[in-house]
Amino acid sequence: MSTHAPEERFASFEAFYPYYIHEHSNRTCRRIHVVGSALVLVVLVTAIVTRNAWWLLAMPVIGYGFAWVGHFFFEKNRPATFKYPLWSLMGDWRMFFETVTGKRRF
Repeated sequence: MSTHAPEERFASFEAFYPYYIHEHSNRTCRRIHVVGSALVLVVLVTAIVTRNAWWLLAMPVIGYGFAWVGHFFFEKNRPATFKYPLWSLMGDWRMFFETVTGKRRF
């Protein structure tokens, strides 16, 4: 399968994920994604510990902010979020967990 986005929508997340990984071929972009995702988890824990739901508003700002900096300044492409919002979010977390568990080396 080609890693470039087809004109039609992907039929499944498994078909989408190789494209997602291809769109993150720049090492700095991937690392920025991982840092942003880790910070999102820190903010989630902070919201739970402090019982302050206002922290939850920071989660998308941090997560997408870091990811978009990676794409616009390092990868120099358009984030998949704009065309595939749910699968892009799923891909980000899969890439994050593959990275922190050592399954995927970036």
